[in-house]
Amino acid sequence: MTTTPARLVRADPGPPYEITFDGRPVPALPGQSIAAALWAAGILAWRTTRDSGAPRGAFCGIGACHDCLATVNGRPNRRACLVPARPGDVITTQKGTGHDDLAV
Repeated sequence: MTTTPARLVRADPGPPYEITFDGRPVPALPGQSIAAALWAAGILAWRTTRDSGAPRGAFCGIGACHDCLATVNGRPNRRACLVPARPGDVITTQKGTGHDDLAV
C-alpha cells in the first residue's frame, strides 16, 4: 500500500468527483484546490505567457506569484492554487492575459 499525505493524517475526504481540463476528465477530491487536482492528474501547466507562450503552472502554491492563473468556468485569471475544485468545474488553458487583446 502506497503512503500518501491523506493516509498519513488518516484523512477521509469523501468520494471523488469530476472536473475537466481542456475537455479531459480529471478526478478531484473534496477540499482540493484546482491546482492540486491538476497536479494529481499529472497536469503541470495550464497557462501560457503573453509574450513567449511559455507554459506555466503552480509555482508558489499560496497565491502570491500568479503563475497558476487559469480560466475556470469561463472566468480568466483565477488562481488555481486558491480556488477550490467543485464538481463539474471546467478549466481551460489560459493563453496570455486570458482576455481577447483586440486593440490598443
